[in-house]
Amino acid sequence: MEKTTDVYGVGNAIVDTLAFVDDDFIRENDLQKGGMTLSDSGVQAQLLSALSHKSLELRSGGSAANTMIGIARSGGSGFYTGKVARDPNGEFYRKDLLDAGIHFDVHPIQESEGPTGTCVVMTTPDAERTMYTHLGVSVQLAESDIDPERIAKSRYVYVEGYLFDGEGPRKACYKALEEARKNNAVPTFTFSDPFLVGRYKEDLHSLVRDYCDVVFMNDEEARGFTEIESLEESAKYIGNIVETGFITNGKKGALVVHNKEVFEVPGFEVKAIDTNGAGDAFAAGALFALSKGKSPQEAARWGNFLASEVVQIHGARLDKDYSSKFGEILS
Repeated sequence: MEKTTDVYGVGNAIVDTLAFVDDDFIRENDLQKGGMTLSDSGVQAQLLSALSHKSLELRSGGSAANTMIGIARSGGSGFYTGKVARDPNGEFYRKDLLDAGIHFDVHPIQESEGPTGTCVVMTTPDAERTMYTHLGVSVQLAESDIDPERIAKSRYVYVEGYLFDGEGPRKACYKALEEARKNNAVPTFTFSDPFLVGRYKEDLHSLVRDYCDVVFMNDEEARGFTEIESLEESAKYIGNIVETGFITNGKKGALVVHNKEVFEVPGFEVKAIDTNGAGDAFAAGALFALSKGKSPQEAARWGNFLASEVVQIHGARLDKDYSSKFGEILS
């Protein structure tokens, strides 16, 4: 079948509420700085009440959705699968993704079954982001939501690791990667968060080895996954179980392992104000470049560029068209 879509993405559909806060706010509200914490709607309501004097912004979010939008901002095409409710947040999410250029026609479920997932994202002056997430109906994503016909028309399938934390979404994760294999699409997975590596290390080893051609992770996730302190040795380990691995390393850039060879691709010097979404933007750039036939090293360079752009703005989503820069950055 003709490949008309660059990437088919699967992940949690989450509406992000963005706010800048200081360290005093983090301490006073006893928050876990720098991480993602699953919370209930009551905790979120308390946080939003405490933030009522702040300027707040809404974004369609979730790790894989941020990546899909980055692909569109690069000039690529994508289809996204995630679960929302038939409520105001769900309609906002659908419209926001469509406006960003990503196809999203998954049918919402009734509001009586739960709300659309939401996340309060608080960024401190050191550019660290602290997230409190209520998953809502995103945890009801199921195998039946995966569209084999869409996958058959896609070059890459990209699945976020956060799906591993629920039984239904985990089955959807495996279904998407299996359909990728069946339909000549490249199966791709991102680890998403160090806590997932700690919780599901053995399962993730099997997933990477048996289902994936390309994986994404950051330095902390790589060290946790391999139990090796040296990042280069971690990359070599990963290269023994998967064809291509990308390990992001903050402002230093990224390591790429491809066909068991390790390459270092330097980052871009910028002043970061918000690190939220850097890994998602990197994955967007790498996937877009790979889908256009570029080498993994070239893909990492475009990924590093998009990551350097997103850390200079508030929020996890790239907010302008970068397609005209592609040839220049890779020249």
